[in-house]
Amino acid sequence: MLLIIASAIWGWQGGRAAQVRVYQGGKLFAQVDLAATRTLVVPGPLGDTVIEIAAGKARIAADPSPRQYCVREGWLTQAGEAAICLPNRTSVELVGNGGRGFDSLSY
Repeated sequence: MLLIIASAIWGWQGGRAAQVRVYQGGKLFAQVDLAATRTLVVPGPLGDTVIEIAAGKARIAADPSPRQYCVREGWLTQAGEAAICLPNRTSVELVGNGGRGFDSLSY
C-alpha cells in the first residue's frame, strides 16, 4: 500500500520546470527559459495579458478578462502547471527538461 501511495505522489509531480510556453489563440507565442527575468505582453482579443517570469517561476500578472481566474492562479513553479485565460485566449505552461508531467495516473 505504501508503495502505491509513493508511486502516485512521485508520478503526479511535474518536477523542476525549465521553460515557460506562452500560447495565444492556440498557437505558440513564445518559449522562454525560466531562468530569465522578463515581462511579456501578449495581445489578445480583449486586450493585453502581462506575464512575469522571474526566479524560476512564472505568472499571469494582469489580464483584461472579467473574472481574473488566471491572475489568481499565482506563481507557477513546477513542470506541468498552467494558467489559462479563456476569454482572452492566452495560456502559460511550464515544461521541464523531460517534457510534460502527468495530468492523471491510470492502470
